[in-house]
Amino acid sequence: MLLAEDLLLLSYDDDTGRKSGVGNLDYALAGAVLIDLADLGRLDVTEKGRLTVVDDAPTGQAVLDDWLGKVAKYEGKKPKDAVSGLSSGLADRLLATLAERGILREEKGKVLGIFPTTRWPAEDSSHELALRERLRTVLVSGAEPDERTAPLIALLSAVDAVGEVVEKHERKDAKQRAEQIAEGDWASAATKKAVEELTAAVAAAVIVPTVITGTS
Repeated sequence: MLLAEDLLLLSYDDDTGRKSGVGNLDYALAGAVLIDLADLGRLDVTEKGRLTVVDDAPTGQAVLDDWLGKVAKYEGKKPKDAVSGLSSGLADRLLATLAERGILREEKGKVLGIFPTTRWPAEDSSHELALRERLRTVLVSGAEPDERTAPLIALLSAVDAVGEVVEKHERKDAKQRAEQIAEGDWASAATKKAVEELTAAVAAAVIVPTVITGTS
Protein backbone atom coordinates (compact mmCIF):
# COMPACT_ATOMS: atom_id res chain seq x y z
CA MET A 1 0.00 0.00 0.00
CA LEU A 2 1.38 3.41 -0.96
CA LEU A 3 1.76 6.15 1.63
CA ALA A 4 -0.60 8.30 -0.45
CA GLU A 5 -3.18 5.49 -0.49
CA ASP A 6 -3.05 5.23 3.30
CA LEU A 7 -3.49 8.99 3.59
CA LEU A 8 -6.43 8.93 1.18
CA LEU A 9 -8.22 6.13 3.04
CA LEU A 10 -7.88 8.07 6.29
CA SER A 11 -9.40 11.10 4.58
CA TYR A 12 -12.64 9.53 3.33
CA ASP A 13 -15.61 8.47 5.43
CA ASP A 14 -16.15 4.72 5.09
CA ASP A 15 -19.95 4.98 5.13
CA THR A 16 -20.72 8.17 3.20
CA GLY A 17 -17.79 7.86 0.79
CA ARG A 18 -17.16 11.58 1.07
CA LYS A 19 -13.97 13.41 2.01
CA SER A 20 -13.77 14.17 5.71
CA GLY A 21 -12.28 17.25 7.34
CA VAL A 22 -8.75 16.90 5.96
CA GLY A 23 -7.94 20.20 4.29
CA ASN A 24 -5.49 20.58 1.39
CA LEU A 25 -5.50 16.84 0.89
CA ASP A 26 -4.21 17.11 -2.68
CA TYR A 27 -0.93 18.70 -1.56
CA ALA A 28 -0.46 16.08 1.14
CA LEU A 29 -1.01 13.29 -1.40
CA ALA A 30 1.65 14.77 -3.68
CA GLY A 31 4.03 14.96 -0.74
CA ALA A 32 3.29 11.33 0.10
CA VAL A 33 4.13 10.19 -3.43
CA LEU A 34 7.40 12.13 -3.31
CA ILE A 35 8.25 10.51 0.03
CA ASP A 36 7.59 7.04 -1.37
CA LEU A 37 9.81 7.80 -4.35
CA ALA A 38 12.55 9.09 -2.05
CA ASP A 39 12.23 6.02 0.15
CA LEU A 40 12.68 3.81 -2.93
CA GLY A 41 15.81 5.71 -3.93
CA ARG A 42 14.27 7.27 -7.03
CA LEU A 43 14.59 10.91 -6.00
CA ASP A 44 16.34 13.00 -3.39
CA VAL A 45 16.51 16.54 -2.07
CA THR A 46 19.91 18.15 -2.53
CA GLU A 47 21.84 20.08 0.11
CA LYS A 48 20.42 23.25 -1.43
CA GLY A 49 16.88 21.92 -1.02
CA ARG A 50 16.22 21.07 -4.67
CA LEU A 51 14.49 18.03 -6.12
CA THR A 52 16.66 15.66 -8.11
CA VAL A 53 15.85 12.35 -9.79
CA VAL A 54 18.62 9.88 -8.96
CA ASP A 55 17.12 6.77 -10.59
CA ASP A 56 14.35 6.66 -13.20
CA ALA A 57 14.00 2.86 -13.17
CA PRO A 58 10.40 1.61 -12.78
CA THR A 59 9.25 0.93 -9.23
CA GLY A 60 6.62 -1.62 -10.20
CA GLN A 61 3.89 0.69 -8.89
CA ALA A 62 1.99 2.34 -11.75
CA VAL A 63 1.13 5.52 -9.86
CA LEU A 64 4.68 6.02 -8.60
CA ASP A 65 6.13 5.36 -12.04
CA ASP A 66 3.78 7.85 -13.70
CA TRP A 67 4.49 10.51 -11.09
CA LEU A 68 8.23 9.90 -11.27
CA GLY A 69 7.95 10.95 -14.91
CA LYS A 70 6.13 14.11 -13.83
CA VAL A 71 8.79 14.91 -11.21
CA ALA A 72 11.36 15.22 -14.00
CA LYS A 73 9.68 18.50 -15.03
CA TYR A 74 10.38 19.91 -11.58
CA GLU A 75 13.97 18.74 -11.22
CA GLY A 76 16.06 21.51 -9.71
CA LYS A 77 12.97 23.13 -8.16
CA LYS A 78 12.25 23.44 -4.47
CA PRO A 79 9.71 20.81 -3.32
CA LYS A 80 7.21 23.48 -2.27
CA ASP A 81 7.17 24.75 -5.85
CA ALA A 82 6.44 21.27 -7.19
CA VAL A 83 3.71 20.06 -4.82
CA SER A 84 0.88 22.04 -6.40
CA GLY A 85 1.58 20.85 -9.95
CA LEU A 86 2.17 17.27 -8.88
CA SER A 87 -1.13 17.18 -7.01
CA SER A 88 -3.18 17.59 -10.20
CA GLY A 89 -5.22 14.47 -10.93
CA LEU A 90 -3.53 12.43 -8.21
CA ALA A 91 -6.51 11.94 -5.88
CA ASP A 92 -8.75 10.76 -8.73
CA ARG A 93 -6.09 8.32 -9.90
CA LEU A 94 -5.62 6.89 -6.40
CA LEU A 95 -9.36 6.59 -5.78
CA ALA A 96 -9.83 4.71 -9.04
CA THR A 97 -6.92 2.41 -8.23
CA LEU A 98 -8.28 1.62 -4.77
CA ALA A 99 -11.69 0.86 -6.30
CA GLU A 100 -10.11 -1.48 -8.86
CA ARG A 101 -8.50 -3.39 -5.99
CA GLY A 102 -11.79 -3.75 -4.12
CA ILE A 103 -10.85 -1.47 -1.23
CA LEU A 104 -13.25 1.35 -2.14
CA ARG A 105 -16.48 1.33 -4.15
CA GLU A 106 -17.31 3.96 -6.76
CA GLU A 107 -20.90 5.20 -6.54
CA LYS A 108 -22.10 7.75 -9.07
CA GLY A 109 -25.19 9.88 -8.52
CA LYS A 110 -26.67 13.33 -8.98
CA VAL A 111 -27.32 16.19 -6.60
CA LEU A 112 -30.84 17.61 -7.02
CA GLY A 113 -31.14 15.23 -9.94
CA ILE A 114 -28.87 17.50 -12.02
CA PHE A 115 -25.28 17.79 -10.82
CA PRO A 116 -23.18 14.61 -11.14
CA THR A 117 -21.38 13.43 -8.03
CA THR A 118 -19.21 10.48 -7.09
CA ARG A 119 -18.85 8.88 -3.68
CA TRP A 120 -16.21 6.37 -2.56
CA PRO A 121 -17.51 4.28 0.38
CA ALA A 122 -15.41 1.46 1.78
CA GLU A 123 -15.73 -1.96 0.19
CA ASP A 124 -13.04 -3.57 2.36
CA SER A 125 -12.02 -1.48 5.38
CA SER A 126 -9.74 -4.06 7.02
CA HIS A 127 -6.51 -2.31 6.04
CA GLU A 128 -7.73 1.11 7.13
CA LEU A 129 -8.97 -0.19 10.49
CA ALA A 130 -5.59 -1.81 11.16
CA LEU A 131 -3.84 1.40 10.09
CA ARG A 132 -5.96 3.55 12.39
CA GLU A 133 -5.25 1.22 15.31
CA ARG A 134 -1.52 1.37 14.59
CA LEU A 135 -1.61 5.18 14.45
CA ARG A 136 -3.51 5.39 17.74
CA THR A 137 -1.02 3.05 19.37
CA VAL A 138 1.75 5.46 18.40
CA LEU A 139 -0.05 8.77 18.94
CA VAL A 140 -1.99 7.90 22.09
CA SER A 141 -0.24 4.95 23.73
CA GLY A 142 3.29 6.16 22.97
CA ALA A 143 4.50 3.21 20.90
CA GLU A 144 7.51 3.83 18.67
CA PRO A 145 6.64 4.52 15.00
CA ASP A 146 8.14 2.48 12.19
CA GLU A 147 9.50 3.81 8.89
CA ARG A 148 6.02 3.74 7.32
CA THR A 149 4.01 5.14 10.22
CA ALA A 150 6.36 8.03 11.01
CA PRO A 151 6.19 9.83 7.63
CA LEU A 152 2.42 9.34 7.53
CA ILE A 153 2.11 10.98 10.94
CA ALA A 154 4.44 13.78 9.79
CA LEU A 155 2.17 14.44 6.80
CA LEU A 156 -0.96 14.38 8.95
CA SER A 157 0.73 16.88 11.24
CA ALA A 158 1.73 19.09 8.29
CA VAL A 159 -1.90 19.48 7.17
CA ASP A 160 -3.27 19.61 10.75
CA ALA A 161 -5.20 16.35 10.33
CA VAL A 162 -3.95 14.34 13.32
CA GLY A 163 -7.35 14.90 14.92
CA GLU A 164 -8.92 12.74 12.22
CA VAL A 165 -7.36 9.55 13.60
CA VAL A 166 -7.88 9.99 17.36
CA GLU A 167 -10.80 10.74 19.67
CA LYS A 168 -11.70 14.35 20.35
CA HIS A 169 -10.39 14.35 23.92
CA GLU A 170 -7.07 12.90 22.71
CA ARG A 171 -6.35 15.49 20.03
CA LYS A 172 -4.21 17.97 21.97
CA ASP A 173 -1.76 15.36 23.25
CA ALA A 174 -1.79 13.49 19.92
CA LYS A 175 -0.85 16.63 18.00
CA GLN A 176 2.09 17.23 20.34
CA ARG A 177 3.16 13.61 19.95
CA ALA A 178 2.92 13.93 16.15
CA GLU A 179 5.18 16.99 16.20
CA GLN A 180 7.73 15.07 18.27
CA ILE A 181 7.64 12.18 15.80
CA ALA A 182 8.06 14.52 12.84
CA GLU A 183 11.24 15.83 14.46
CA GLY A 184 12.41 12.47 15.79
CA ASP A 185 15.04 9.91 14.80
CA TRP A 186 13.12 7.09 13.09
CA ALA A 187 14.89 6.61 9.75
CA SER A 188 18.28 6.75 8.10
CA ALA A 189 19.77 10.22 7.91
CA ALA A 190 19.29 10.46 4.13
CA THR A 191 15.67 9.31 4.18
CA LYS A 192 14.78 11.49 7.15
CA LYS A 193 16.27 14.57 5.52
CA ALA A 194 14.21 14.02 2.38
CA VAL A 195 11.03 13.42 4.40
CA GLU A 196 11.62 16.57 6.46
CA GLU A 197 12.08 18.65 3.31
CA LEU A 198 9.00 17.18 1.67
CA THR A 199 6.68 17.50 4.65
CA ALA A 200 7.89 21.08 5.11
CA ALA A 201 7.04 21.67 1.44
CA VAL A 202 3.51 20.35 2.00
CA ALA A 203 3.07 22.57 5.05
CA ALA A 204 4.32 25.61 3.10
CA ALA A 205 2.02 24.86 0.18
CA VAL A 206 -0.93 24.53 2.56
CA ILE A 207 -0.23 27.82 4.36
CA VAL A 208 -0.26 30.02 1.24
CA PRO A 209 -3.86 29.36 0.06
CA THR A 210 -5.05 29.47 3.69
CA VAL A 211 -3.53 32.93 4.16
CA ILE A 212 -4.95 34.17 0.86
CA THR A 213 -8.43 32.87 1.73
CA GLY A 214 -8.26 34.36 5.18
CA THR A 215 -7.37 37.83 3.86
CA SER A 216 -9.71 37.94 0.87
